[in-house]
Amino acid sequence: MEPGKMGLKEAHHLLGNCFLFRGLMAEERDAIVSRVRTRTFEAGQTVFAIGASGDNMMAVLSGAVRISVRAPDGKELLLAILQPGEVFGELAVLDGKERSADAVADSPCTLAILDRRDVLSFLEQHPAVWLKLVTVLCERLRGADQLLTEVALMQLPVRLAKAMLRITTSNETISTATEGKPTIQLSQRELASMVGGTRERVNKCLAVWQREGIVQISGGTIIILNRPALENISELK
Repeated sequence: MEPGKMGLKEAHHLLGNCFLFRGLMAEERDAIVSRVRTRTFEAGQTVFAIGASGDNMMAVLSGAVRISVRAPDGKELLLAILQPGEVFGELAVLDGKERSADAVADSPCTLAILDRRDVLSFLEQHPAVWLKLVTVLCERLRGADQLLTEVALMQLPVRLAKAMLRITTSNETISTATEGKPTIQLSQRELASMVGGTRERVNKCLAVWQREGIVQISGGTIIILNRPALENISELK
């Protein structure tokens, strides 16, 4: 297979598992797949930058994509790490405005790309898909509201505990299991970016939890040894 290309059958199968297009009739999936182009990205390569023209939306077919925003001082706030089957870039496609975040390949990945004119034409012909797209947008909005609430109102240990619990229940790309224990494969700097803190404060918090037997830090991974204790921390005000 030519680099950056993907066979129609493979794209059809992967897009069929994408939340946005799951449940479509075979001919409907064929219609949208016929408009798709695929592209591969190396780890660390920019998919799009904040402020760029939003002329397409994308679905992750393989690998992972990192969505983040940067403050004027250069500090990054990590919003999400998207897995295969998830869509992104849909907001700019719908309103025709600029990108509201940076998207960077978190690992080597392949993306299905749909141009704005094709997305709008497809939605016009298949109005039932609008409901799924609205569901995606609502999930994004709820996630952003939750993150803002946590950063504004909750102490770092609570934010960190909540983030780690979310990762181990919803993100298979950066969460595995070691001897039956949830394991997070993120650096402390990345965790700090995700919870709006500093690496030093996250390091101190994890060090305390390690002494208390709640987590075990091993190389670049964090193993959750006592999930109930972490859940108790996440429920603190």
